[in-house]
Amino acid sequence: MGYIEELRAIVGHRPLILVGSLVIMKDEKGRILLQQRKHPYGFWGLPGGLMELGESTEETARREVWEETGLILGNLKMIDVVSGADNFIKAPNGDEFYMVTVVYETSEISGELRIDQQESLDFRYFQTSELPEQIVKSHRRILEDYLKK
Repeated sequence: MGYIEELRAIVGHRPLILVGSLVIMKDEKGRILLQQRKHPYGFWGLPGGLMELGESTEETARREVWEETGLILGNLKMIDVVSGADNFIKAPNGDEFYMVTVVYETSEISGELRIDQQESLDFRYFQTSELPEQIVKSHRRILEDYLKK
């Protein structure tokens, strides 16, 4: 049982503040890697996930990307911290939480892309002008802000 599951066993569905990391990964053509997720099913999003006890946000980013994609990240640049009322989530099981998300970017990527069958349906690089319509709401906002810079 992981940290979040242990916490939920104590507090039930009450709102929590959770910290996570996302990574905007760009290839040599400037395309962004997106993950087609199983939750919410079929929606695209940025690779990343929730922090475990004792991790830094950078360690979280590296671990989550490795677990989800099999890719190893080089230099990471922190580009944003996203939080606030717009980041409230109520999961289908009733769990409520506010996300604090640290966003990194990198084009230093090595390894061979593989799909984690538990979390992902597909991975694909997209041109910034051709992002898919079905993107996780918070990830869409992050990408829109990123592309304005």
